Amino acid sequence: MKKLISFFEIPAADFNRAVSFYESVLAVSLSVMECETEKMAFFSSEEGETVGAISQAEDFRPSADGVLLHLNVEDMDQTLRRIVANGGAVIRAKTAINCDQMGFFALFKDSEGNKVGLHSDK
Repeated sequence: MKKLISFFEIPAADFNRAVSFYESVLAVSLSVMECETEKMAFFSSEEGETVGAISQAEDFRPSADGVLLHLNVEDMDQTLRRIVANGGAVIRAKTAINCDQMGFFALFKDSEGNKVGLHSDK
């Protein structure tokens, strides 16, 4: 099977705040593009592939009730500390995935009010 997820977008009400939040939390730099009334800040894989974006447009509304996206992180404890330090909130603390030793997950609310997951195999 081809990789199932082609691209993801995280809606932002305050674009600059959301970009700052994710850059700080994930310790990455996002490339920003503005096109007419839409703004996007792109996440890239280690191979340089664009895999997702923070997006601000008239019809993009942050929500804690939509699709749940899980971001892969190396050090979940450190990432959760950065989430809180950057204005996010932990919804569910680091939790072991007991079936098949699949690592850990956590849930958080980002700077825009979106509910997002974390996953780590460590």
